[in-house]
Amino acid sequence: MSGGAMSGGQGPAAPAGLRLAGLTRWFPGAAEPTLDRLDLGVPATGCVALLGPSGSGKSTALRLVAGLDTPDDGDVLVAGRSLRGVPTERRRTAMVFQRPRLFPHLDVLDNVAFPLAVAGARARRARTDARRFLDLVGLADLARRRPASLSGGQEQRVALARALAARPDVLLLDEPFSALDPGLRTEMHELVCELRAAVEPTILLVTHDRREAAVLADTVAVLLDGRIAQHDTVSGLYTRPASMAVHRFLGGRNAVPGTVVGREHRSALGVLRLPPGDGPDGPGTLVVRQEALTLLAPGDPSADVVGTVRDVVRTGPRAAVEVEVSGAVVVCEVGPHDSPRRGDAAGVRIPLAQRHVLPDVPGSRQAAAEAAARPADSSDPTDETAGARPA
Repeated sequence: MSGGAMSGGQGPAAPAGLRLAGLTRWFPGAAEPTLDRLDLGVPATGCVALLGPSGSGKSTALRLVAGLDTPDDGDVLVAGRSLRGVPTERRRTAMVFQRPRLFPHLDVLDNVAFPLAVAGARARRARTDARRFLDLVGLADLARRRPASLSGGQEQRVALARALAARPDVLLLDEPFSALDPGLRTEMHELVCELRAAVEPTILLVTHDRREAAVLADTVAVLLDGRIAQHDTVSGLYTRPASMAVHRFLGGRNAVPGTVVGREHRSALGVLRLPPGDGPDGPGTLVVRQEALTLLAPGDPSADVVGTVRDVVRTGPRAAVEVEVSGAVVVCEVGPHDSPRRGDAAGVRIPLAQRHVLPDVPGSRQAAAEAAARPADSSDPTDETAGARPA
């Protein structure tokens, strides 16, 4: 219905928070549950992104909130009220899918007015309100167009307007912009930010796009194998991942096995100081984002480690530079004006605030070591490496 599935009622909705409490969904024949005791809260007028790979249970969670599926255990609460047993049309939720699902036989105005008419509004009032929401998404001049004449971006704007016209307590966005090209996707991100300021809906967004989650959401919950692996701000996720799985899923390239002694991490990189309170003593893997590292000339006194460039991989204007230091490999991301070459000596600055140690758990140390060694295995084994120095 609205942009997909919709349920609504008359009058503006009061601000309402959303809570998923122990949601479990186990599909017949599956070896593991798709969702396993999922707990997540979205504050009133806030936006939380569920970020995860395909098959992690993201869309299943949205369907359970919308009432399009039934959990095997757990509950959905809006403003503290359980939705257990409440049918979809009475949940005051609106869902926008990846495909707009507009009614082809209705023009744009009547598509947006549809949820209002279903809720009992008279035709004139429904269309008046629909025009207001079309104006919010910048499509008031296309009110009499049919969906077939719209671009993909315009169709999703109509879907958003239709969802908002239902005045839902909770707006559910199920990867609604993934089918759009990058330029249109950016425009839609800007629109959602504007709509949040104007309408202040409570939003649960599902996406596999890390950038989209960072732009649209207040906080991000990483969903892996049906469970929340970490729920944090974007900065917290990137600089303080809760596990190696989160670090790798978010594109982290650097994982150096070692040992924590006091406030120092000792590894092939040498001795690196740690921020206060980071890492208990014992085996632990240093993780740091490649974007946080700075590639320097080998003689630069601010370098924390010195090594040899093993590989340079350009992806558009930026490049990933692999630097080997005493057998370990660290990856730095550099801009278009940096042009290191294989075999060059190079220094690397590792900001203290960006250093984070994940204490080892059974089986994790070997996996981290193997992951860290992969770039070195694929490069030229005849290059010599420079030694590390304490920092």
